Amino acid sequence: MKKTPFITSMLVGIALLASTTAFAKDTVRIGVEGAYPPFSKTTKDGKLEGFDIDIANALCKSMNVECKLVKQDWDGIIPALLARKYDAIVASMSMTDERKEKVAFSNHYYKSPARFIHKKGMAFEISKAGLKGKSVGVQRGTVSDKFITGEFGEGVDIKRYGTQEEAYLDLNAGRVEFVFADAFVLLEYIGSDKGKDYEFVGGSYSDPKYFGEGIGIALRKKDTELKDKLNKAIAAIRADGTYDSIRKKYFDFDIFE
Repeated sequence: MKKTPFITSMLVGIALLASTTAFAKDTVRIGVEGAYPPFSKTTKDGKLEGFDIDIANALCKSMNVECKLVKQDWDGIIPALLARKYDAIVASMSMTDERKEKVAFSNHYYKSPARFIHKKGMAFEISKAGLKGKSVGVQRGTVSDKFITGEFGEGVDIKRYGTQEEAYLDLNAGRVEFVFADAFVLLEYIGSDKGKDYEFVGGSYSDPKYFGEGIGIALRKKDTELKDKLNKAIAAIRADGTYDSIRKKYFDFDIFE
């Protein structure tokens, strides 16, 4: 049966309404990685923990909705958002221009530079010449991957991994000489038993060309009302002390600015 113009307009209107009011339900579905400590990790009993997890729950509480956390591998985290598997992503995602072509972002909820780590006691110059022929591990599809490829790609053996933990395993096994990642993530690792033999080398990197304008919550571009609510919730948990209380569980320094 052919649709009349009235019916067609009504169906389009319903579709648009549905796309912008997913948050109007009692539950907001949040995509998380669960493999990026201290921001998110999965415990042995399958529980999700970490800074991102606590922030997601705090934002839902501020918006007076229930959080439904949906675990998703990093490689497919944006495609799954666009496929409506969840309503927003709270997974330490840098707000880059490339990602903004596909998704919208909230205001930032933290900022972090990236750094290299290497075996203790072995001095190296972090430059194109100094890294020539060296192997560097990065998590695939991250801003760290983009940076290493763009700035050090020629002459550097870049090894890409599905998770940060896989990069650490190869570092421990001697299959890569350096790992490059978010400095706060690496700080967690070198402070652990597995990472105690490694240290930061070189400086910090935060070029907006690769690292964007901080870490934000990704959502579909049409979900403007949800974006407004998330921005208000970020401001609210900052103002009432909830954000700082969460931050102190994981970091003894400011990570917002």
